[in-house]
Amino acid sequence: MMEKTMLRTPMYDQHIEYKGQMVDYAGWELPIKYDTSIRDEHIHCRTNAGMFDVSHMGRLSLKGKDAGRLLERICSRRINGMQDGQCRYTLICNEHGGVKDDAIAMKMDDKEYLFVVNGANREKILGHIHAVIADRGYEVKVEDRTEKTAMIAMQGPRAMELISKVSSEVPALKKFRFTVKNLMILKVIISRTGYTGEDGVEVILPASAVPMAMKMLMKEFGSDEDQAVIKPCGLGARDTLRLEAAMPLFGHELSEDLNALMVGMDFAINLDKSVEADGETFIGQEALLKTQAEGGPKQKLVGIVLDGKRTARQDMPIVIDGEPAGFVTSGCMSPTLEKSIAMAYVDADKNTVGTRVQIDAGRNMLDGEIVPLPFYKASKK
Repeated sequence: MMEKTMLRTPMYDQHIEYKGQMVDYAGWELPIKYDTSIRDEHIHCRTNAGMFDVSHMGRLSLKGKDAGRLLERICSRRINGMQDGQCRYTLICNEHGGVKDDAIAMKMDDKEYLFVVNGANREKILGHIHAVIADRGYEVKVEDRTEKTAMIAMQGPRAMELISKVSSEVPALKKFRFTVKNLMILKVIISRTGYTGEDGVEVILPASAVPMAMKMLMKEFGSDEDQAVIKPCGLGARDTLRLEAAMPLFGHELSEDLNALMVGMDFAINLDKSVEADGETFIGQEALLKTQAEGGPKQKLVGIVLDGKRTARQDMPIVIDGEPAGFVTSGCMSPTLEKSIAMAYVDADKNTVGTRVQIDAGRNMLDGEIVPLPFYKASKK
């Protein structure tokens, strides 16, 4: 039986050069860490700046007179009213109110959007988009640009300091805004977004431009001080960083079987969308309105800090006062807090901050306490 060939990002040679420990992630060969430790990379991003290859994320171009209406139909977040150069985080729901994926919609202009989805869900979301286009008769051209482009994130409290050496315009961007820059004859998209809880940017550029761009970047960041500030970081640190910042991950906090209202991302769910005001209601809106009318979801996402050093794992049962009360979605030893943390879905009538819980780890129970989310917030300058 032939082994499936993994995809390689345009940054693959750089990963090998920096001694990346490569793993299969959603069909892509990516570094879990480099010649260091996940903890060290995590702390470096929290204190300086980390560079992440996120080229496995799906990048879908949507063009045509109905591009906005298409997104209005598949996105839980309102798309109508977005400004050119604006990004919006959104959920993509199924008919039952479960989550197919979470995504970032980026408005280029009234007839063009870039839609960034999770790498593991790219083909599923492409199929969903084409099905909706066929169902509604929308005039939209869909182009999958994932393998034609690279996507690199620079995150951390000193990231914008470094970026200011390359561009004075980018540090002036507001959060969840992007700009399009011309690098020689190539178009580069720089957005003030990220998945670490820190400030920074995500850069989308043509795959063919990566060697030249990295050479130019390293020339700009050529001083010993700059080299000490920015370090490559792998998937391991990306996961612990997002968990501290309580950012949901598909397959953990988000899934097709979990109601979208459970996750607590209410800002990304506009249940008041109407055909009159927005041109479309979104798929799953009716199911979520029913959930809301029935008193809301029966479980909601909470944070838990464990008493000891052991970590909770996904799907471990939560017990409160001797009764089953939920399940763990993600857990790790927090490098920043030096505590074992977890996110979990807990019964809505038992999820008060300060409530003592136990996590069933099989042979023994792990004690902990419900705490507010996020576990970590970056300090504001």
